[in-house]
Amino acid sequence: MHAVHRIASTVVLALAATLSHTAMAAPVNNIVLVHGFFADGSGWQGVADILLRDGFNVAVVQQPETSLADDVQATTRAVDAMQGDAILVGHSYGGMVITAAGNHPRVAGLVYVAAFQPEVGESLSDLVKKMPPASNAIKATADGHLYFDQALFHADFAADLPLANARFMAMSQVMPAVQAATAPVTQAAWKSKPSWAIVSSDDRTVNPGLERFMARRAGSRTVEIKGSHVAFIARPDEVARVIEQAAGR
Repeated sequence: MHAVHRIASTVVLALAATLSHTAMAAPVNNIVLVHGFFADGSGWQGVADILLRDGFNVAVVQQPETSLADDVQATTRAVDAMQGDAILVGHSYGGMVITAAGNHPRVAGLVYVAAFQPEVGESLSDLVKKMPPASNAIKATADGHLYFDQALFHADFAADLPLANARFMAMSQVMPAVQAATAPVTQAAWKSKPSWAIVSSDDRTVNPGLERFMARRAGSRTVEIKGSHVAFIARPDEVARVIEQAAGR
């Protein structure tokens, strides 16, 4: 009789474990897209259109880039507004943001797109110094903001976009506060959440070698795209495919 009870208990525990694993592995339907420096959320339109077509709920964060803390708060606010778990996707500096915001309990995974993946205590400027990019186009204003030299924007930031598109992006670029680039992260979500990384092999704004180093250090599942820093705009289908894999589709 006791043996029967033991067998029954074992079956119940196994079933509970299976159900728990199934619940944890359930696909995620919410995607939060976070832009980087010198751009805005409109760059995500091609990716967002694909995700919407495939049935995802999408939020595009227009963070102020006044400080890393402000941008993390803006991203957290977007996660809070959604029902259920979310995948955070960050481009460039957006990787700094999602590394901190990803500690939110309803963030299920992280996708880095030509993005910074900092370790605890590292800032964007720390990482750039490890492996400087090919471009020297980033300048500082007298009042503590950064901008990308418009004359070099097409070649060094958006080489795989038509010249007219790159010219408009250069004219309308967001100028982030220097303090957003120098603030270190205090918690790295990739240490406890699954992560994916897309490396842009022709990137002149973030060193592709640095992208590979950070992805390897974080244990991220990595895909390479032959493209510039904004390959996610020029190749939205490839980027969306990785995001959908991260979401369990």
